[in-house]
Amino acid sequence: MADETKPPEDWRSANRATWDERVGLHLAAEAYDLAPLRAGQAALHPIEEAETGDVAGLKIAHLQCHFGRDSLILAQKGAEVVGLDFSPAAIAAARALAGELGLAARARFVEADLYAAPEALAAEGPFDMVFVTWGAIGWLPDLDGWARVVAALLREGGRLYLAEGHPFAMVFETDDLGADEAGRPRWYMPYLDFGLWKDEAPRDYTGDFPALKAGHEYWWDHQLGHILTALAGAGLRLDWLHEHDAVPWPMFSVLEPAPGGMFRWPGKRWLPLSFSLFATKMAR
Repeated sequence: MADETKPPEDWRSANRATWDERVGLHLAAEAYDLAPLRAGQAALHPIEEAETGDVAGLKIAHLQCHFGRDSLILAQKGAEVVGLDFSPAAIAAARALAGELGLAARARFVEADLYAAPEALAAEGPFDMVFVTWGAIGWLPDLDGWARVVAALLREGGRLYLAEGHPFAMVFETDDLGADEAGRPRWYMPYLDFGLWKDEAPRDYTGDFPALKAGHEYWWDHQLGHILTALAGAGLRLDWLHEHDAVPWPMFSVLEPAPGGMFRWPGKRWLPLSFSLFATKMAR
């Protein structure tokens, strides 16, 4: 674990290298199955599918869109979507997929740093919704800055939809520590002390967890209070927050597959694995 109070100078370039490398892995991974999308029958994960509702006709900014799978699903549902990501490999793949699927008119993709999104998407907004899901904000060191970006992109009355791994769950681990006698993850990192993490030998989170060639990456664990306070400080009102016992990747080795590409606790629902929220941009 790193203990720097300021982001390391190479945080952006190091993380971009790992995400450039992940594009090829994910295009071929079962977890990112593109067959339903190519058949025109794709759906988001059950949590987002149930909570976002009818998006037809909405103008949506999808931040940290990776290679655009969810952006294209939203476009298939009738939304006008602009995806943004800092990985040139991801944006190239997203544009190719949009062309292949005949969705280039409704799904456009912009290569830019997250914190430069208001300038990069100035000609595209304002947006009815900003869509951010699954393993996104942990790659960002400045949560207040992220919330200001979201607010800058939204029209008044527009809404942020955020779905993420629950920070409470991040204090546990099973991959290296193993499970306890009841099959539960073991304590790994104190919730109130876990900030910046430097992974010297990153592995991907899909399939057989292949090791990445990129040297290292950085991750920030943002406490739930920090997330909500950042949104409030940017002028976003919390409409609701839901906690869930499922997450769309095998966060712990003891989790069991569930419908819709999700993973759940076996037996008892020990603690939330993910959360989601809607927050609305208020009038000034």
